[in-house]
Amino acid sequence: MFLTDKRHAHDGSCAAMRRHDRRRKPRKAHVRHILVANKPEAKMILGEIQAAKKPFRTFKKMAKRYSNCPSGSKGGDLGEFIEGQMVQDFEEAVWSSELEIVPETYIKTQFGYHILWVHSITLPE
Repeated sequence: MFLTDKRHAHDGSCAAMRRHDRRRKPRKAHVRHILVANKPEAKMILGEIQAAKKPFRTFKKMAKRYSNCPSGSKGGDLGEFIEGQMVQDFEEAVWSSELEIVPETYIKTQFGYHILWVHSITLPE
């Protein structure tokens, strides 16, 4: 959900909140995630992805099966977002991630536990 202010949410995504600084060009990222409510479930899903022969395919299947976010129906695909649209902990994990690798851990935000798959990060020109 992208927040236009503290009272109005729209878009259906589930990891939004901050506004970007309009004085500088924001970074962009294309990310998939799996959002679950508790740590044991996040550990179980992460373990299955890490053990899979085809981890990206498994990630998408696990997102469809377990994610609490509407993006789960799209294999966890949040599409591209710009810096400042997601909660800070989520974004910090994205910006520090390597691209197209099997996730090593999960992160916790106020929405729950996220397992991330980062497709791309675009730095401002």
